[in-house]
Amino acid sequence: MARLRHCLLALLLVPLFAVPHEAAAATNAFRGVNWADARDNYVDGWVIPTGLTAGDSYDSVRGKADGIITGFQQKLGTNTVRLPINPQSVNSDWWGRYKGAADSALSHGMKVVFGYWEANKDGFVDDTNAWNTMWDKVTADYGGNGNVYFEPMNEPFGYSLNDWVSLCSTWLSRHSNISRGRVLISGTGYNDNVTGVGAASALNGTLLSLHFYGFWASDTTRSAWTANLSNRLGSYSSRTIIDEAGAPMTTGLDYSAGHQDGNNFTAYFAATTDLARSRQMGVVYWPGLRSGDTYSITRQSGSGLETNNASGVVQLRWGWGL
Repeated sequence: MARLRHCLLALLLVPLFAVPHEAAAATNAFRGVNWADARDNYVDGWVIPTGLTAGDSYDSVRGKADGIITGFQQKLGTNTVRLPINPQSVNSDWWGRYKGAADSALSHGMKVVFGYWEANKDGFVDDTNAWNTMWDKVTADYGGNGNVYFEPMNEPFGYSLNDWVSLCSTWLSRHSNISRGRVLISGTGYNDNVTGVGAASALNGTLLSLHFYGFWASDTTRSAWTANLSNRLGSYSSRTIIDEAGAPMTTGLDYSAGHQDGNNFTAYFAATTDLARSRQMGVVYWPGLRSGDTYSITRQSGSGLETNNASGVVQLRWGWGL
C-alpha cells in the first residue's frame, strides 16, 4: 500500500511540475508605447515621430527624445518604445539624425523595437531591395545591442500565411546573426492573429506581434472581449507581445473598475489589460505620443509629457503588472 500511495502521489505531482516549455516563457518584460508620426507611420518619405522635425540634427533629436523618453518612464512606467522605420528614412541622411531617438531610449535603459511601415498601404513590402538595404543597415547599427528588437513588417495584410512565413524565413536567414528571440514576427492580416505564425516551425524561437483594437467589434462586456482576444492568441501567449492596443484617452472615458462593462472601449481595454496581466504578456500601447490622435495617452508639455487620462494610465499599468 505504501508503494501504491507513493506512485499515486507521484502521478498527482506531475502536472504541477511538468510544465510545457511554451508555458514557461513570458513577454511581460515589455512595458511599452509607440512613439508615432502625426501623419501615421504609413508615409511615403521620412517617418518623423511627434515632437521631432525634418530639420533636426542628431543632437536636437537626442535632446528632444531625452525629454519624451523620460516622460514615458516617469508618467507611465514604460521600459520599451516602438519606433517606425522605412527605407526612405534609413537609406538617407535622416537615419543618422533619427538614430538619436533610439540612442536616447537605450541610454535611459529602455528596450527599442524597430518596426517597418510600408507606404503604399496595400499590406506588402513596397520594394524588396530597398527593404533589404534598410534592414541590413539597421541590423548593422544595432544588431550588437541586446536591448534592440526588430519587427520585419507591420500589419502584413497583403500576404497569405504561407507567403508571409516564407518572407520572414528569408529575413531570418539573411540576418542569422540576430537572435530569434530579438525578432518580432507580425501576426497575419493586420497583425490580428498569431496562431498561424506561431505554428510555423520555420519561425520557431521568434517572438510574435499581435495588434488588437476596440473598433474591431461592438461588444460591451469584458467577457466577450476576452474571448475575442483569446481566439487570436491560441496557445501562443507566452511568445506574444501585443505591440499595438489602445483606446480613446482624450474623450473623458473612465477606465476604472466599476466603469468597464457597458461601453465598447472601456470593456475592450479592461479585457485586454486583464488578459495581458494574467498571461504575463507584454503590451506596447498605441500611441504613447502622437499629436492629433484621440488614443494618445500622453501629450507634450514643455520638454516633457503630461498624461491625458489618469484612469487609462492606471489600467495600462495594471496590464503591465505594475
